Amino acid sequence: MKPSRRKQIRIALLVVLVALAFCLIWGFFIEPYRLVIHEQSIRIDNWPPELSGLRIALIGDVHTDNRAIDEQKLHRIVELTNQQNPDLIVLLGDYIQGGRRNPNHIEPEVTAGVLKGLKAPLGVYSVLGNHDWWYNGEKVRQAFEQNGIPILEDEIMELNWHGKSFWLVGLADLWTRPQHIAQTVAQVPADSTTIAITHNPDIFPQLPGSVPLLLAAHTHGGQVSLPLIGTPVVPSKYGSKYTAGHVFENGHHMFVTTGIGTSIIRVRFRVPPEIVILTVTN
Repeated sequence: MKPSRRKQIRIALLVVLVALAFCLIWGFFIEPYRLVIHEQSIRIDNWPPELSGLRIALIGDVHTDNRAIDEQKLHRIVELTNQQNPDLIVLLGDYIQGGRRNPNHIEPEVTAGVLKGLKAPLGVYSVLGNHDWWYNGEKVRQAFEQNGIPILEDEIMELNWHGKSFWLVGLADLWTRPQHIAQTVAQVPADSTTIAITHNPDIFPQLPGSVPLLLAAHTHGGQVSLPLIGTPVVPSKYGSKYTAGHVFENGHHMFVTTGIGTSIIRVRFRVPPEIVILTVTN
């Protein structure tokens, strides 16, 4: 092999190693600590004109711990969200990092005590996720409700915006709770406008026809999205179908936020932590 050829190979290998090192540093030490605002609009047929322009902030998978998502980061989440002036804020579960034996989690009273600073004219509502129940769902619920944040566990809430009412339906976590989707939605008066919130997007195919929009989290957007490959790991029985973003299926819309924290491995690559500001129009 000619010396010039060997030199070219060494340079190519060096470039590959530098690129790999950069990706590892970015994925483990930079991107998990970022926080971006993701603005999205969804147009829904037959959406009431009085409710057109409704802006909803979605915050999911906070997974509060002692590193990437500490109290300081929680305050930043509150500050950034309030700066967007949303009409409604929904918290989509998994406030705990790991389960009962995880030494890195922060108690739900601390998380709720900071998130109570979130402000929106229509209020702040939440659901619980699988990690919350693996820890202690009742304890998490009590912490949030004592700080003025209602948990909708198979419960409904009537809201009024610009003189037009609509219903917010909170559906229980798919992995850890009995499912009562149809029964809960049936509590909403007939011909009413409904938005459902839940933690796990895999309930989407079971959503009754009267619910045009479901908001969910849980997937973390796969946490890692590789060029040409996509997201190798997504916690869904539907593979990458409900990984993130806007999904339209069988006459229903769903938006899945990639969330803020991490789970299992503290890594994010090309899937930055996000606060979603979703505008619903007719």
